[in-house]
Amino acid sequence: MDILFWLAIILLAVITAAWLEAAVGLRRMTELGKVPALPVGIGPRVSVIIPACNEARTIEPALASVLALDYENLEIIVVNDRSTDDTGAVLARLGQRHPRLQILTVTKLPDGWLGKSHALQFGAGQASGDYLLFTDADIVMEKSVLARAMHHLLANRLDHLCMIFKNTAPGGLLNAMMLELGGGLLLLFKPWKAKDPRSRFFMGVGAFNLVRAAAYREIGGHRAVAMHPIDDVMLGKALKNRGFRQECLLGHGFVSVPWYATVRELIAGLMKNTFAAYQYRLSLVALGVFFLFLLGVLPVWALFFSSGTTRMLFAAAIGFRLLSFVHGFSRIGMPPWNAGFALLTPYLNIYIAIKAAYTTIRNKGITWRGTHYPLDRLKGDML
Repeated sequence: MDILFWLAIILLAVITAAWLEAAVGLRRMTELGKVPALPVGIGPRVSVIIPACNEARTIEPALASVLALDYENLEIIVVNDRSTDDTGAVLARLGQRHPRLQILTVTKLPDGWLGKSHALQFGAGQASGDYLLFTDADIVMEKSVLARAMHHLLANRLDHLCMIFKNTAPGGLLNAMMLELGGGLLLLFKPWKAKDPRSRFFMGVGAFNLVRAAAYREIGGHRAVAMHPIDDVMLGKALKNRGFRQECLLGHGFVSVPWYATVRELIAGLMKNTFAAYQYRLSLVALGVFFLFLLGVLPVWALFFSSGTTRMLFAAAIGFRLLSFVHGFSRIGMPPWNAGFALLTPYLNIYIAIKAAYTTIRNKGITWRGTHYPLDRLKGDML
């Protein structure tokens, strides 16, 4: 037996095991649709905090969905974070129509903070709620989402509840990239294990991070992740490390966002946090690129250099990978033939990993929403 045969066996086993782990793990997670809503008028005060930096295009439908939530004891705080587009004008107009909107403005970013983390901390400092819901300015929520989430949180005595959202962006290749990114994050963070206090795994989701205010303040709020580009997940880590109870739910159909509009936008957006995901270590980037090549590129190439049983094993590995994408596309309501784009996504993800590392090192930091953050400061805030 040659080396390609054993490599095909190993790759097929790894891909199959990863697919099974993700499938079983997702089945262990609670679907929000199966959680009843708290009756209207019952429940502690919740403050929704939304940072907005140049969000004029998305902020109005997002706020309309928050204003429509059927949770009575609600406070809504929007932080206009140094916007240079029409965000301020849109918020001023909405504030006149909806007096219960509290609109705060940040004009200067203090030293030692990323803009979004500071805006969230600033908004939380003005909040009166017993619970804080951190969300984004492009998130659209179904009206019962908060009442259901609070019911689950209170019934299970949780300190932190986050929710995996539904991506509504168009395009087969774009969604294939997001499915691969999402699948990788699932296997890396294993959100189904976040609720186990004995597990080291944790989770946080920027689209829906619901936190007990006392727990949030005990960890120092977003100051604990002040310079971390992946602030949402790292907030979950900070809470879990302090022994607070958390859980991640499946919120498809209740929380949605057009994450990125194009592949170009996705690549540009990932430049700010991909190297952070590798802990700013080139060794981890090299390891990640190696596995992306091994699992996504090599099986296809090997079809041209193998035969017989070996070729069949490589074909089976490719088939399992494509089946996972078929399942993913079916969950977001897109035709299964889009799974074919999975043959291209590894190349793009390898490109993103290498370019993000190179760009961050070359620029000695990242530029995000017009502000440059030095690499040495970013490294210093790793948890």
